Amino acid sequence: MTDAMSAAPRNPTPAEIRRWRQYLADERAEAAVYEELASKRSGEERAILLGLVEAERRHEAHWVTLLGENVGLPTRTKMRTRMLAFLARRFGSIFVLALMQQAEARSPYGTDDDATDAMAADEQIHEEVVRGLAARGRTRLSGTFRAAVFGANDGLVSNLALVIGMAATGVSNSIVLAAGIAGLLAGALSMGAGEFVSVRSQRELLSSTLPNPETTKVLPNLDAEANELALVYRARGMTEEDAESHARERLYGLECIHGEDDTARRTPGDDGHSAIGSAWSAAASSFCFFSSGAIIPVIPLFFGATGLVAIIISAILVGIALLMTGAIVGVLSGASPWKRALRQLGIGYGAALVTYLLGLLFGTSVG
Repeated sequence: MTDAMSAAPRNPTPAEIRRWRQYLADERAEAAVYEELASKRSGEERAILLGLVEAERRHEAHWVTLLGENVGLPTRTKMRTRMLAFLARRFGSIFVLALMQQAEARSPYGTDDDATDAMAADEQIHEEVVRGLAARGRTRLSGTFRAAVFGANDGLVSNLALVIGMAATGVSNSIVLAAGIAGLLAGALSMGAGEFVSVRSQRELLSSTLPNPETTKVLPNLDAEANELALVYRARGMTEEDAESHARERLYGLECIHGEDDTARRTPGDDGHSAIGSAWSAAASSFCFFSSGAIIPVIPLFFGATGLVAIIISAILVGIALLMTGAIVGVLSGASPWKRALRQLGIGYGAALVTYLLGLLFGTSVG
């Protein structure tokens, strides 16, 4: 690769012109996406995104120079990039950053002799920059996202399996419908209760490891020579030397006089583990997410579908939902949406197929 002036042929072929125009359109569109995202951010994140805009503008100038008088009218950008620009304008969400991460990773500049080495390197660095920005949102989203995906998929798969398993036995539509509703309520309540107990237990377990703020009140009464406080810091993972030094600072410092310790400074009601979330909020979310998934296999039964027709419609609806949740997982994790979507679909249909075959077996046995 060379710079723009030396790389440009005097008479570029029509194929080269088309390719360069597409690159130019893509660079302009990506810069617009980053500008939209920056307009919805502040502070450091905004500055980083504007830095990416500046880099995309440099790449844009490269293709303008190569094209010269062949720049022509703006080329239509790819549908994917136009969609990203739309999402950035409307939401500016983690989804856009995750998709931009994938777009940067697929840059063709590394194998295109008309792009400079610096441009190819830029695109690789951009992927890591966007990955870092997306990681912030993924961290904030991880707890809720896990509950949403787990709850919705559990509802989809378990109730589809229940409904088609019951239908395969040959029982009446009303019994299948009752089983589906019972499965929805039982599963949602079980998920909600399980999430409540899980989060509450986790908070209680972690809270038991926090220092007792009352302990700081006795610091002035400690034997400075024995320095028992050093054992506390050693128990928390400090080396013996660091623990002794830190303990001496506490015993002879101003903070000791006031009976304070940096480990005990927390706002009222803060147990130090607020990122875990509320047990009630987790329970309500799990109940709703499970219900939203479990209602889908029952929909055909509400409208009077029976037998094989009901099974097929339920399977199609659940399949669409599984593909959507799998694709969302793929987008947010920076992986291929299609691979994650097909994985979700395969797992869900596999579980449903087993229960359907068992339903046929039991139905035949009863008959």
